[in-house]
Amino acid sequence: MITTAANRSDTKEFIPLLQGANIPQGTAVLADKGYACGENRSYLQTHHLQDGIMHKAQRNRALTEEEKQRNKAISPIRSTIERTFGSIRRWFHGGRCRYRGLAKTHTQNILESIAFNLYRTPGIIMSSFVG
Repeated sequence: MITTAANRSDTKEFIPLLQGANIPQGTAVLADKGYACGENRSYLQTHHLQDGIMHKAQRNRALTEEEKQRNKAISPIRSTIERTFGSIRRWFHGGRCRYRGLAKTHTQNILESIAFNLYRTPGIIMSSFVG
């Protein structure tokens, strides 16, 4: 997890995030439209990772039908992940910085993630006992 200032573009954080993750070759890397740029796509290609970045329409260029279908195929997988962020926002009022400074904000993000996992644990354990 990387915590950055709000005025930093997600596009620029994509490659450092992947470099720190040690992802095996051939793995699909899913990302939203905020990460769509040629530099990120070429990084995935050169490191033999599957490009799962959603396509983004540009000024004077609408998405092709193929790009729309690809985005539609990626969306259900990403929605499972995005649901986690939505739950953290709803249950713990995440998404707001309560502290000044990146270090304290990063700690807040980590603690919210831990709290989310603890909140979900009883349901996960119970679902494993129910057929």
